[in-house]
Amino acid sequence: MTIARRRVALAATLIGALAATALPATAATAQPARPSCRSVDSVPLDREQARTADPRTAALTDRGGLGDFVRRFPAALCAARAAAGAGRIVDAWGEALWRAGVDRARGSRPGGDLPAGDDRPLYWTRVAMTIQLARWQPDFTVDTAALRQRFEDASRGLTDSGFGARPGVRRILVSGFDPFGLDAELRRANPSGSAVLQLDGRRITLADGTPAEIQAVVFPVRYGDFDRGIVERAFGPRLAPGHRSADLVITVSQGYPGLFTLEAWAGRSRSADPYPDNAGVLSGGTREHPVTAPGLGPGAEFIATSLPTGPMTAVQQPFPVKLNTTVTEIPAGASAPVDRADGPTPGSRAVAGGGGGYLSNEVAYRSNRLRLELAPQLPGGHLHTPVLTGLPERTDQLTGPVFEQNEAAIAGEVLEILRHSAG
Repeated sequence: MTIARRRVALAATLIGALAATALPATAATAQPARPSCRSVDSVPLDREQARTADPRTAALTDRGGLGDFVRRFPAALCAARAAAGAGRIVDAWGEALWRAGVDRARGSRPGGDLPAGDDRPLYWTRVAMTIQLARWQPDFTVDTAALRQRFEDASRGLTDSGFGARPGVRRILVSGFDPFGLDAELRRANPSGSAVLQLDGRRITLADGTPAEIQAVVFPVRYGDFDRGIVERAFGPRLAPGHRSADLVITVSQGYPGLFTLEAWAGRSRSADPYPDNAGVLSGGTREHPVTAPGLGPGAEFIATSLPTGPMTAVQQPFPVKLNTTVTEIPAGASAPVDRADGPTPGSRAVAGGGGGYLSNEVAYRSNRLRLELAPQLPGGHLHTPVLTGLPERTDQLTGPVFEQNEAAIAGEVLEILRHSAG
């Protein structure tokens, strides 16, 4: 059995065990933890992790049926005998969490009273587990930062997005985002994350009758992860030539109130300050002084979408779908930013794409810069969903009928827009 197949089998065992509320029966967790394994509560938390002090975050995990992951992860870590084993454990638990989140979103994993499409249980479970990983103190040396990256990648679908090889099946790779803006409203969800969780692994029929397979990943709203190449790690293997590579890539994020927008242009720069990411970090770029993201390979200031925007914007219910051609640029020879309704001018410096200068614009730019490098013939671009509204006024209520109806409507229309991507 190959390493990849062993990891899939291990993850499947974990999922089955957790679904049955039994301890994971794996080689990584069957042995008792050693007394020398400790958890140190004094380890400092980052801004994102610190929000778990609010009991509503644990309620979202438990009411999503994922509480066993949080309760049993520490014992699994303490069963590790060496650094290599610790890596295998975080891989397996991350992949199991991702599959549980996808199965839950697709309605095949029972548990909890929150609606299946709610993306918040997966998000807050992952955050809680990263705290447990940070506090874990084994009696051997580990690279905690590297283990967290492995866990994050696995629990976001990066290691579980392999397409099948059936001929004639169109392969669509989509991405969404975590909830964000949580300091203003902790209960927020992200409809892009909800939509792609429901789509992962799904086979659909496109509007022209072509069968298609969808694979999904969900990205963090953190500049540091983008700086460390999470987009390239997610998209690179699926864009490399081969019979299992993607035929279309589309990144999705939450955008404007009341409508979907297909973004005609992605810009190279960050310019969203003073708006922080989920870790409270600023990009260093503003409208007047945009910056280029660290680690970004060479590329144009603006990249145009190559999605079939005509058929995709033909979808108009329940929300209108518009092609957004606006950009913000610093024209050649100028020093001040200018908003343009009809795309960039030659030689200009990017300030913002149609989706702004935040990470939704950057995921579009990074993925399509990579697409142009590895598979320039493929269609790719970015879709913004409507803003998800409808949370109850009472802040102790985590969900409500209007919120759930809006989330379901957005996810349903994302699927319909993808059905029209064969044009």
